[in-house]
Amino acid sequence: MRDVLGWRGKFGVMGPSTNTVVQPDFDMLRPPGVTAHYARIFTPDAQAVSNESFRAGAELIGANTMDAVRSVMTCAPDRLVMGMSAVTFFDGAAGADRFQRAVEAESGLGVSIGSHACAAALRALDPGIRRLSVLSPYWPSMNSEVARYFTDMGFSVVRDRALQCRRWTAIAEVTEAELVPVLRELDGEEVDAIVQVGTNLSMVRLAAEAERWLGKPVLAINATTWWHALREHGIPDRVAGFGRLLERH
Repeated sequence: MRDVLGWRGKFGVMGPSTNTVVQPDFDMLRPPGVTAHYARIFTPDAQAVSNESFRAGAELIGANTMDAVRSVMTCAPDRLVMGMSAVTFFDGAAGADRFQRAVEAESGLGVSIGSHACAAALRALDPGIRRLSVLSPYWPSMNSEVARYFTDMGFSVVRDRALQCRRWTAIAEVTEAELVPVLRELDGEEVDAIVQVGTNLSMVRLAAEAERWLGKPVLAINATTWWHALREHGIPDRVAGFGRLLERH
C-alpha cells in the first residue's frame, strides 16, 4: 500500500526552526505524487550573528539535527532531504561525507545534502564547469568553508559574497531587488557558474531568471537539493520555471 498523496515518494526534510523559506520552496517544486514532510531542528534565533559566532551557531543546528531525523522518521519517509546547507560544507568533502554517513546510519535511508547536491548538479549541467562564484547569507568565515568544499571536489571559487545577515530569521528578509546587483557583481568572464547557498535565502525563482540574463548556470541551493532528491529516488519529472537544472536534467 502506498501513501495516497505521496504515492511516488515521501521525503522527510530536516530544517532549522527559524527557516521560513525551504518548506514553501520544496512545496513549489513537488511533482505529482511526491510529498515533503518537515521536521524542525530547534534553533534559537541568534540576534547578533558575527564572523566569530556563525560556526558555533551552525554547529548547534548540526548537533540538533539527529533529533529532527528521529522525529521525521515516524512518518515512514522514503528518503531524507537536508534543508540546511551550512553544516554540509563544514570541513570540506570529508566533512560532508561524514555528515551524510551519520544521517544515513541514524535513519537507514539515503539523504540529499546541499553540498554534494551542488557538486552533482554542476557536473550534470556541464562537466567543463570549474570556476565558481558563491553567494551566501553567511559570514566570510563560512564562505571559506564553502570554498574549501568546492576545492576538494575539483572546482575553484574565484569570487564570493557573504551577505552577513545578523539573525537567522533576517536571511528570509533579503529581497530579490537586493540580490540582483549582487548576482551581477559575481558574474564575469572567468566565472562558469554561480552557486547560492543558505536555504533560508529565497532564490529559486530569481536564479532561474538570472540564468537568462547572465547566460550561465545559477544554482539555488533549494532547487538543487530537491533536484538531487528527486533524481536519486528515480523520479525523472522536469519542473518548469525554476532553472535549467530541473527543466533539462
